[in-house]
Order: sequence, then structure tokens, then C-alpha cells
Amino acid sequence: MSTEVWILGGTGRSGRAVASELATRGLTATLVGRDADRLETAARATGSRTLVSASIDHTAAEIRRRRPAVVINTVGPFTETAGPIIGAGSHYVDLANDLAAVGATLDRNDAATAAGQTLVTGAGFGVTATESALMKICEGHSTPLRVRVDMVPSMAVEAGPVGAALAATILDGLPGVPGGGRFQGRRIAEGRPAPARIADDPMRLTLPDGAEVTTAGMPLGELLAAQRASGARFVVSASSEAPSGTAIRAVLPVALALLNWAPLREFAKRRLAAVTVKAADRPREHSWGHAVATWANGETREGWLRLGDAQEFTGAVPAEVARRLLDGEGRPGAFTPAALFGTGLAASCGGEYLTTSHR
Repeated sequence: MSTEVWILGGTGRSGRAVASELATRGLTATLVGRDADRLETAARATGSRTLVSASIDHTAAEIRRRRPAVVINTVGPFTETAGPIIGAGSHYVDLANDLAAVGATLDRNDAATAAGQTLVTGAGFGVTATESALMKICEGHSTPLRVRVDMVPSMAVEAGPVGAALAATILDGLPGVPGGGRFQGRRIAEGRPAPARIADDPMRLTLPDGAEVTTAGMPLGELLAAQRASGARFVVSASSEAPSGTAIRAVLPVALALLNWAPLREFAKRRLAAVTVKAADRPREHSWGHAVATWANGETREGWLRLGDAQEFTGAVPAEVARRLLDGEGRPGAFTPAALFGTGLAASCGGEYLTTSHR
């Protein structure tokens, strides 16, 4: 039985982080990418092997031929890359947190179960941190009525271009996601996806370490993960990365509506991909996953998952998921990380839970 773990996008920041985390678990990754020189540089730094592949389709063909046990996909947009890789048949893990990609992978549950294949989507900071915090406060309780989850990442920024994959993920909207338009937000209302304004529901949070941040609604994979983890009829997902200023929120619906025109959207993606991001230190000591659940009787429970650098956690989670899959701890089907492995997964990757309860 193969014990190979492949990382697609092995030269990127996330791919390198996953490879380093695999090495700490005694596993050697195979880094997959297009640029042989960059692959060799990344491989030397992480003790990995390499595989040069010109396209996702070529990579899928190599997976069918060589049958690695686990494939970790760090290459977006995941709405385009996940399908061919999943279809190649290995156990699959990705870092998606956009609603369209996470939903599409979770919809493959029946096919994956029949094939004996395990799919884990959302194995990065946002989905894993928020669903873990939510599952922790719901342990031993009945189904809550309302849930809100907030992701508050803190990570250093590497200098470099945004790149085509991330630009497409940001600007392609929510193609095919039920409950609203392509460039609308989403919430769960009465158990179903419903339209919402992006950056709606702003909230000022005082973090357990005393810092303050503002979060606002974003149509992220956390929304589906929170609904599935809690069964709540009303769910909101929010992020400190959402635009929360009054002026920006006022013009955002108009700007997003313009993206429905395909030529303008493609132009915007090209321009965004070429933008160079400056290096920056992480803004806070801690990253946080936050959840609030309210029950029909008025009880409210609030929970936090405290972490360090969000990027380090994003490297640790897929590495730990891969290790557990290699050890036979998974089961066939499509899951988010904590849905498959419970709240102990985040704790094993450096997370610490803080929980309060009040009425």
C-alpha cells in the first residue's frame, strides 16, 4: 500500500508549509508544480521529492498511474482544480475556503463513499478553526437555533504578486451556489442558503487577549461547515478580512454587480493577479476561530480557538489529516476536517480552546 503524499502547488507558501509539517511527522512529501527550478529549491528546504507537471490534467493522469495514497491540493481556484484531482482516485485534501468549492466537494460524498475514497475540504485556517470552536461549544448539547462563526487570522505576509489562481478565487464569485446571485453573499435561513449582502452583519469583537477587531459577513466555506457541524437553522459566517467600513460597504454592491460582465471580470482578474503585495509582519500575536451558538431556550455559548500564525496552522492541518489517513483513521466520504476527526484535530495542530456559557 502506498504511503506517498503529494502536494500540488508545492512551490507556493502553503505548499511549502505543508511539506515542512509533514517532515515533522516523519513523512516525505512529493512537491508537484510546473517550474523545475523552483521545485528543487523548495524540495531542498523541506527534504521533499519533486514531480514536474505542466497542468492539472497531466497531474491527474500521473496520480492515476502512480497511485499516491494522499494528494493535498493547494492550487486554486478549487472550483476548477478539485474535480480532476478527486477523479484520479487518491484520498484528497484541499485548502479551499470559498463557498462554491467547499460545497462542490462536499456534494461528492455519495460517490466518494461508493469508491472507498476520503475527501477532506477546507483543511486550512478558516474552516478548521471556526468549525472546531463551534463543535466544542455544542458538545453535549442539543441542536442550537442560531450560530455565528468568525475567523480572525493573523499571519505574516510574503512579498510577491497576488497570482492568477488567487485572483480568480477572489473575483469569480459563487458560480452555481444556490440561495442567491453569483456576486451576493450568503447566510443560512430556515436551514437553507439565502441571499445576504457581502460585509453585512458587522460586529466588533473583543478578543480574549484584549485586542479588538471588526468582523463582517462573508460567503465562505465556514458557512457550510458551521451548518453541518451544528444543524442550526440560522447561520452567519464572518471574517475580520471583510471590508467593514461604512463607505466601502455602501459601494460594494455596485462594484460586485459590475463583475457579472465577463470581460470586465477577466480584466479585473488579470490586473489583480499582477498586483505586488508588500511583505508585512503579522498584526497580532494570535489568530482566532470564534463561534457563538444560541438555543431556543435562550441559552448562549461562546467559544474561541486560539492559535499562533494562521499560515502555520494552515500547514499543520492538512499534514495532520494526511498522517491520520495514512494511519487508517479516516473513512470514506466527503468531510470538513473537524467533521471527520473531531475537535482534537485542531488541538493537535497547536489550537487551544476557550469556552464561556451565559444566558
